[in-house]
Amino acid sequence: MAFFDIFKKKQDTPPTGEQAQKQQEELSAGLEKTKTGLFSKLARAVAGRSTIDAGVLDDLEEVLISSDVGVETTVKIIRRIEERVARDKYMNASELQSILRGEIATLMEDAHGSSENFGLDATEGQPYVVMVVGVNGAGKTTTIGKLAAQLGKAGRKVWIGAADTFRAAAIDQLQVWADRAGATMIRQQMGSDPASVAFDTLTSAKANGADVVLIDTAGRLHNKVGLMNELTKIRNVMGKVIPGAPHEVMLVLDGSTGQNAFEQAKQFTQATQVTSLTITKLDGTAKGGVVIGISDQFHIPVRYIGIGEGIDQLRIFDRKEFVNALFGHEKN
Repeated sequence: MAFFDIFKKKQDTPPTGEQAQKQQEELSAGLEKTKTGLFSKLARAVAGRSTIDAGVLDDLEEVLISSDVGVETTVKIIRRIEERVARDKYMNASELQSILRGEIATLMEDAHGSSENFGLDATEGQPYVVMVVGVNGAGKTTTIGKLAAQLGKAGRKVWIGAADTFRAAAIDQLQVWADRAGATMIRQQMGSDPASVAFDTLTSAKANGADVVLIDTAGRLHNKVGLMNELTKIRNVMGKVIPGAPHEVMLVLDGSTGQNAFEQAKQFTQATQVTSLTITKLDGTAKGGVVIGISDQFHIPVRYIGIGEGIDQLRIFDRKEFVNALFGHEKN
């Protein structure tokens, strides 16, 4: 079962032109603060300039870094634009937006590859298991709830494992989401062994013909060694119940934290094998450039972005739609 297949119904049909346009408009609205901030900075960078010279590139570098694209990714983008300027000899400063759009689109294509499914498959007849990791407050529990609701709407049987056993509030919040989504949640007492919760969840899911299992985990970073050991133990236990599980380890990051999201990604990729990213809370921040930088630096596919509070506003990430939302559709 490829990842995107778990969201499909047999009766599914591609979105109509009107539906696709509405989805793009919603995405553009969700990224409005990032778009406005980026364009206003770009306008200042090229004000009074006729060509793309060293001064414009210096200003562009400052624009990208202040938009939380990240230093290394910014340097890469500037280098690519410098090469284009050298090759084409003369480039109008007014074209900078279009040039930047093209370079970011290419960068994200390089980071994500051409496959939407990212090669992640599960055996037919077995639950597709997703272990969800991330710091407390990043939107991990909400992401799990929204995923469960979307999957339930698609006709999938969803099991949720409350393996963040260190916070009673997290377990209770997850139960509310599970009830709302019509999902089955497996929980134990606060302070229980997280691996035991994962074991019980997968055992129950397998016995009851579940399609998807979502496992919540604790988000403590104060002890990296303890985190690594805990996540490794959970993974090993799940693999004994369902060979190959977890099929995906999804790291949830709060996009509004900007550069802190980079540090969190670094910590968790060192602690466990992260295979996908979800970046939340992009609607309330001008720091949406973090999606570009994290995608480039970690070469881990961004699976979802959160652009609002609604269940449907946790969106499957499409790099082309993302670039279009920031810069508009490419002109022919």
